Amino acid sequence: MPFIQVNILEGRAPATKERFIREVTDLATEVFDAPEQSVRVMINELPPEHWGIAGESVKKRREK
Repeated sequence: MPFIQVNILEGRAPATKERFIREVTDLATEVFDAPEQSVRVMINELPPEHWGIAGESVKKRREK
């Protein structure tokens, strides 16, 4: 059973996330020859203050 997790910053539209889930499921089904019903996709959305790049949070970088 493929279980796929992705971490993204908050703020993407629900339709975008639905599309991602659909397309990742389709790809996993094709690549792993797995039944669609067995594919799981989890999107973890993180606030900008919880994501760091080069020693500072994305929130702080955006404020500059």
